[in-house]
Amino acid sequence: MRILFITSTRIGDAVLSTGLLDHLIQTYPQAKFTIACGPVAAPLFEATPQVERIHIMTKKKRSMHWVDLWKDCGFTWWHRVIDLRNGPITYLFPTFRGTHLHRDDKTQHRVELFSNLLKLPTPAGPVLWTNDNHEQAADKLLPANETILAVGPTANWRGKTWRAEYFLDLVQRLTAQDGILPHAKIALFGHISEREPAQYLIDNLPNDQKIDLIGELDLPTVFACLKRCQFYVGNDSGLMHMATAARIPTLGLFGPTQEKLYAPWGDHCATVRTAIPFLDLFAENFDHQKTDSLMDSLSVDMAYEGAQALWAKIQTTKGQTSQ
Repeated sequence: MRILFITSTRIGDAVLSTGLLDHLIQTYPQAKFTIACGPVAAPLFEATPQVERIHIMTKKKRSMHWVDLWKDCGFTWWHRVIDLRNGPITYLFPTFRGTHLHRDDKTQHRVELFSNLLKLPTPAGPVLWTNDNHEQAADKLLPANETILAVGPTANWRGKTWRAEYFLDLVQRLTAQDGILPHAKIALFGHISEREPAQYLIDNLPNDQKIDLIGELDLPTVFACLKRCQFYVGNDSGLMHMATAARIPTLGLFGPTQEKLYAPWGDHCATVRTAIPFLDLFAENFDHQKTDSLMDSLSVDMAYEGAQALWAKIQTTKGQTSQ
């Protein structure tokens, strides 16, 4: 039995689809899976159980990447094809049952959208996987028996990136004697290509407190590191959704993106957003590539209060569970 699972190019959307993938893995424990996704997201699935192979869809002119997928997968008889990108060619794949996401509903969170595709009774939140190599690498990168605050100060475009000086103020408050994580280590996460906007934060954290992981770590190792942290705060990004999958308290900072679609998923998560409403953030000369941060109306006080509220909620839930 073989199942083809076609998911996103972007890390965040790919992570948000993994709950659906996990449901299929649990439902078909004997199946062999082929994952088709973009090159940036592909490493997420390195340790996914039952995966036979990963087809990397590198975008090409005239949608030729779909033709490449056909050449690779179009002559296999599939038990199921799950296409979250509604590709123009996957309707032709030989399959007992094909399921396509026909439209991008802008009223639904991505987790709900993907889960509704298979009519799951409960939305399936993100799930990620690691192997022993990833776990051992994380053990070397993070100190044992330390409280660690994870921070995602980067994003894939400048407009939704909170300024580094705001992050510095926030993490100093959170790890102060009267903060939610007194004297915690601070682990910084992000890709090497996004390092420049975070440089002020990197340079101004004490060396004995800072764990600088902004670089080229593979995604499963990043996930293994996140599992060892006690709290995450960061911009709306793929990292935020990976923290959600790690089941640590996750606070997402939002401005020019919509939390109703992309909020971190689960009872262990929360969001805070700019005082300026979403639609009012975009001026006539908005340029996705060049416009500076649109997050300035999200104050450090607002973010700190959001972190405090989430932490208090988590502690209350733990207390009720232990009773």
